[in-house]
Amino acid sequence: MGPHPAVAAIRLAVRRVLHDILTDHTSTIEEPGHTRRAPGDTPAERPPSPLVLVACSGGADSMALASALAFEAPRLGIRAGGVTVDHGLQAGSDLRAEEVVLRLRGLGLDPAESVAVRVGREGGPEAAARDARYAALDAAAERHGAAAVLLGHTRDDQAETVLLGLARGSGIRSLSGMAAVSGAGGRYRRPFLHIDRQTARKACMVQSLPVWDDPHNADPAYTRSRLRHEGLPALEKALGKGVVEALARTAQLSRDDADALDAWAGQAEASVRDAAGRLECAKLYALPPAVRRRILRRAAIEAGAPAGSLFARHIEEVDRLITGWRGQKAINLPGKVVAQRQGGRLVIRQG
Repeated sequence: MGPHPAVAAIRLAVRRVLHDILTDHTSTIEEPGHTRRAPGDTPAERPPSPLVLVACSGGADSMALASALAFEAPRLGIRAGGVTVDHGLQAGSDLRAEEVVLRLRGLGLDPAESVAVRVGREGGPEAAARDARYAALDAAAERHGAAAVLLGHTRDDQAETVLLGLARGSGIRSLSGMAAVSGAGGRYRRPFLHIDRQTARKACMVQSLPVWDDPHNADPAYTRSRLRHEGLPALEKALGKGVVEALARTAQLSRDDADALDAWAGQAEASVRDAAGRLECAKLYALPPAVRRRILRRAAIEAGAPAGSLFARHIEEVDRLITGWRGQKAINLPGKVVAQRQGGRLVIRQG
């Protein structure tokens, strides 16, 4: 008899991602400049197998992911480890982190470690905690030379992310949710974006894996928590079951469209610059708005505007220098960047 369907589903999802990581790793070591193993080389001369880390909070999603990684990695010749991040936001969080490390080691993951971080206040508590967490995971991946870090975000998390993006009115890129592959060099992988939260929890239950339910996930003070426990249930009550799946599908379709528009903007940018590299307003005006605004956003970021602080309303104001020119003054952007129209050219620079 095979494994429980929930266990089989999470293992298959992880196996597919590990195959991708292994393929990427093999391609890297066979690139020019890397030494390939010749026939007759001793095992000691073989390139080391890649290390894959799992980011584990101790919750059902990440524990299911850790168990699947521990099962699948050895079968593919991949080393597997785990990292838990102690945000220090709750009493006893250090003890909880140590318990997670023991569970990871019990699964056979090595290295397995806890990393304590200091959470700031910029952007709100959720964003600050996320920034601190990813910085710690980046550092852990660099320290151990990991090829990838697996994250346990599920289809439910993706649906929540899409709704949060919709509420912000940030455009199609925001609606595209979380990418299956992200980070520098494709470091972060999300195998569970097509698996619902209940499947992950069921997989933990049938394997007798202890899980920790973060009280912050049920705290109405947090926007995502309210959406999870009030917003999505209300939508399902009004629209029927299948809302989560539909939102996740919307994320993928939006991502495909956003990627295509980004590529179009990248190709069009050279054609709207003059010989000195300045943006020509007449040529920008001729482009579709979605393409033009992408070029403007990229130009603002290149000038020094922080991407995380640059919102749709900022780009809309700059866009009006092209589409609604009435001699208006310069536009102030985050990062002390200024955009102004001068002689038919759009100049974006730090002021």
